[in-house]
Amino acid sequence: MRRKQDNSLLTEVELEFMNVVWETGGGTVRELLAELNKAQERAYTSVATILKIMEQKGFLSSERKDRSLVYRPAVPKAEYQSTHLKDLSSKLFNGTPAAMVARLVDDEDVTDAMLEEMRALLDQRLGGK
Repeated sequence: MRRKQDNSLLTEVELEFMNVVWETGGGTVRELLAELNKAQERAYTSVATILKIMEQKGFLSSERKDRSLVYRPAVPKAEYQSTHLKDLSSKLFNGTPAAMVARLVDDEDVTDAMLEEMRALLDQRLGGK
């Protein structure tokens, strides 16, 4: 049985494309292809197709400039990060953000400096308490 696709989240490839669009502010297919090809060679038609799908999903907007479409982010990166974290918290941590944070701080790759940075962010969020 095929699962219904969740269009509120980006696929792994779409996220890679979206990071380039967020970093560059957008561009034509050819301009975005040049950026994407720095990491991995891709075909023009493949990039154009994925950008069109991302526009249909509401992550990008486009406008015609001369003979090309110029794609821009329709969703700010911070907004997408928030949506993705809420989804992750809901699906993997039963809607308990504290459980998600606890798992994160237990990660062996998190250094003391990173933990201090997190503490500073929490202190700032809690008003310096």
